[in-house]
Amino acid sequence: MADDSTSRFQAGQSGLIVRVPDAELVVRAWRERFDPSARAGVPAHITVLFPFLGESRIDERVCSALTDVLGRHHSIDLRFESCGRFPGVLYLAPEPDAELRRLTEVIADQWPEAPPYGGQFTEIVPHLTVADGQDDAVLDEIEADLLSKLPFTSSVSSVDPLVHDGVKWQEGASFALRE
Repeated sequence: MADDSTSRFQAGQSGLIVRVPDAELVVRAWRERFDPSARAGVPAHITVLFPFLGESRIDERVCSALTDVLGRHHSIDLRFESCGRFPGVLYLAPEPDAELRRLTEVIADQWPEAPPYGGQFTEIVPHLTVADGQDDAVLDEIEADLLSKLPFTSSVSSVDPLVHDGVKWQEGASFALRE
């Protein structure tokens, strides 16, 4: 989700994420330095859908539908043992990632007006961004450090909405996945 500079976000934009609190000890220092979303209040996470609906559209009906759709999916046990890259971006790769892809697909199917990443990318690649907008030398340094701290596991049991208030990302109520 917030893999770009916070200046690109507008008040009222929203996204859906899965928090990965077990990653915080591994990635926090790097994210605070090299991931603008961390400085804007976004925890270590994997994006489920961004952008989602505008804040004014997230009403009781939408929350009820999210509860129903997400409640059909089981919590997910993830393992992080490798890094991946997009141009200028270093991320931790979650395994398995099929259920994360499926969460994105079912929510995007429910709200076709909110395609993943605004329709900018055709492939859904679940990832936990650690650094964004950096050259390869910086990413190489970060990756070497991260690899010395892997693997670790984490269980994901909810999908959490975030809404941008114009400066920071604010958390909303969580939507539980089935145990």
